Amino acid sequence: MQTSDHATIQILAGRIATGDEQAYRQLFRQFYKPLCQFAASIVRSNEQAEEIASDVFMNIWKNRERLLQVSNLKVYLYVATRNTALNYLNQQQLQHFSIDELSVDLTVADNTPEQLMISGEMARKMADAVNNLPPRCKMIYKLIREDGLKYKEVASILEISVNTIDVQMAIACKKISESLRLYLPKR
Repeated sequence: MQTSDHATIQILAGRIATGDEQAYRQLFRQFYKPLCQFAASIVRSNEQAEEIASDVFMNIWKNRERLLQVSNLKVYLYVATRNTALNYLNQQQLQHFSIDELSVDLTVADNTPEQLMISGEMARKMADAVNNLPPRCKMIYKLIREDGLKYKEVASILEISVNTIDVQMAIACKKISESLRLYLPKR
């Protein structure tokens, strides 16, 4: 996340805090789908994940005056989603949650310059390589590469150290690189 993105999100937070429904809808459109995917990786149910993301946004609107006290709204949304998902699991008496048990599906971002340069076949091979990563690696890779979060933000969301994030990203990149090397022409 670049500083301008952070500033834009914080401006939205300020507008929402004063009751600006258009700013709220803009925030919803920007984060609903990524938060659903994140929640689904925890609760393993798309329907429940949608309900969790909706609950997070309902609480944002209900407590909008407090948004001015939030220093990083993007991280706040992910942490709120994680906590709501864990509460759901606790209510379902599935209290044995481990980040290593997360199920993450990589979705290819639409129309990014990278995707336009990569052929459809290579994109599929890349998605396969990512989906074959160990669960913790895959979750961290997805949050950083797909959702655009910083290492420090992911560490905060998942309650692990930045060093763990760094190690997991190195493992992910190495495994993906090894997988793709089979398909790239030799020099």
